[in-house]
Amino acid sequence: MRAAELVGRGWLNTGGRRLDLEGLRGKVAVLDFWTFCCINCLHVLDELRPLEEKYGDALVIVGVHSPKFEHERDAKALAAAVERYGVAHPVLDDPDLKTWDAYAARAWPTLVVIDPEGYVVSTMAGEGHVEALDAIVGDLVAAHTAKGTLDPEGSPYVAEAPAETALRFPGKALALPGGDVLVSDSARHRLVRLATDLETVTGVIGTGERGRADGAEPRLNEAQFSEPQGLALLPADVAERVGYDVVVADTVNHLLRGVRLADGTVTTVAGTGRQWRSDTGVTAALDVDLSSPWDVAWFDGAVIVAMAGIHQLWRFDPVAGTAAPWAGTTVESLKDGPLAEVWMAQPSGLAADGDRLWIADAETSALRYVEGGRMHTVVGQGLFDFGHVDGPAADALMQHPLGVGVLPDGRIAVADTYNGALRCYDRATGEVATLASGLAEPSDVIVAGGRPVVVESAAHRLVAPDLDEAAVDGEHHRVTRKRTAVAPGRLRIEVLFEPAAGQKLDYTFGSPVKVTVSADPPGLLASGAGSGEELVREVELADGVDRGVLQVVAQAATCDAGAEHPACHLTRQDWGVPVEVTEGGTDTLRLILRS
Repeated sequence: MRAAELVGRGWLNTGGRRLDLEGLRGKVAVLDFWTFCCINCLHVLDELRPLEEKYGDALVIVGVHSPKFEHERDAKALAAAVERYGVAHPVLDDPDLKTWDAYAARAWPTLVVIDPEGYVVSTMAGEGHVEALDAIVGDLVAAHTAKGTLDPEGSPYVAEAPAETALRFPGKALALPGGDVLVSDSARHRLVRLATDLETVTGVIGTGERGRADGAEPRLNEAQFSEPQGLALLPADVAERVGYDVVVADTVNHLLRGVRLADGTVTTVAGTGRQWRSDTGVTAALDVDLSSPWDVAWFDGAVIVAMAGIHQLWRFDPVAGTAAPWAGTTVESLKDGPLAEVWMAQPSGLAADGDRLWIADAETSALRYVEGGRMHTVVGQGLFDFGHVDGPAADALMQHPLGVGVLPDGRIAVADTYNGALRCYDRATGEVATLASGLAEPSDVIVAGGRPVVVESAAHRLVAPDLDEAAVDGEHHRVTRKRTAVAPGRLRIEVLFEPAAGQKLDYTFGSPVKVTVSADPPGLLASGAGSGEELVREVELADGVDRGVLQVVAQAATCDAGAEHPACHLTRQDWGVPVEVTEGGTDTLRLILRS
């Protein structure tokens, strides 16, 4: 099939040049449909980096940014995200999802491989496709080299000039004993210690280069991080026993690191550096795989980890040296209840408040808390509804909040990131209010020196904003994508999956396939919801419900075929497919996991 033209508002990382398919002839091109709120999309950015290095100019990655949230439609916000996450390839700004629709994308992320003659040769959704991509790209490079249709020289990528600021896209902050503030300087891959004026740098931990290295004498200054985020201070007695004071969520390295404040020693305390793919039952902290730990907090005798990459909370015991899931099933959605059964969506901010642990659940735009072994939602209506509305908590709306903190008067402050606001929830009245607005992507809020301090990430600073409480009667947004017309009655859902070259479905531990189907609203499905072990599912659409969102989670386990010690691979993707029930609609919904 001929590739569709690339249409959008503009281009980034091209030196102002507009690209088209004709200009990509002679290259193997991979279109990466992404949106910068999506943790799976950020994982794919990291998976693509070694392929870009391996194949050089013969391979061109083109990021097609097709936004979910209203804030992500802003061109300046996209430019900031491209720098923040170190995107080193051309990016098409597709705010109206024109190219998304042209390629029939249904999920973030989706990858489309185009050969040097302009034909689509493969499509895959989700993350974990690096081996498949490597095999496909390698075959295309070899075939078109032999054919004489490969141009391995020259690249359309033009790097932007680096900006000079004291911090660059800081993520999280921690008030230290004595008044200083420690901040994760995320885009510069280091930790920075600031004086009480929030500007004077009193210390730096890390080289500032993306990497993974501990730092202790005699190599104290050689520690490296990769986009670190959350910071948690251990109780003094625990710190004395384990030999470090602060736990750091080293997000892109999929690690927890320990920092001794006295001399800046950095050690790895949890994680292997591999990204979590499936539960192995291992609990030794240095033997478990983690997935994008985004924040950490000391609560109930342990460090709780917001494991954004798999929509769970984990519990890390620094004394016992263990780490294991604590809350969540890995399903990305919004459901309260006992911790083992709840659904979350990219938990990204944590704050302890006595017997309660508060959570900023980013993708559901929710404020939630854990108490007594159960999770509760205060603000938030699900994956597809967001906005900026104050008032009673049940009616209030936020937009992708990343941080949460407890104010001295007991109110819960929220860094409402994509609304550019500091919000608060009053437990006594049940009301939500806006304390400050006009902030540049606030990503955390702490109390330092008795005052609220906000990490204003896109302004590259920490700030103590003036608080001017006023209710905001703002807008209610809903994720808008083209709806798929489906016929009333029975609907066949087919998940298309082909193992990568050299792999086979792995039946070692039972069925290698799991598909879970649900709907928003739940009444959209009369039957067929739940989990099964087949890639095909028959569901029955209910009478009287004419539209909604079908939520499908699919995973397939494969292993290397014919290898003496085969490696295992897990491919997984969540889809939220907007549908409209109408006569003449399709009776089959096909979702590409990999083809």
